[in-house]
Amino acid sequence: MSEHVDKVIEIVGASSESFEKAAATAVEIAGQHLADLRIAEIVSLDMQVVDGKVASYRAKVKLSFKYHPEKHALDA
Repeated sequence: MSEHVDKVIEIVGASSESFEKAAATAVEIAGQHLADLRIAEIVSLDMQVVDGKVASYRAKVKLSFKYHPEKHALDA
């Protein structure tokens, strides 16, 4: 395995169907914008409740992707 550095961010995916779909949505959309997405870890799950009923399922997901310093020069 070559040496490399990964960057880690957290995002929240939502779905009206399930926690699984919420997490998958987060990864799929992030994958459209992040190069070399490597790891996805579900950090927490919660639900939005409206009028006493579940309105949406939410998954907070920690994502790891390969850090390219030349592409992220402005990141702090």
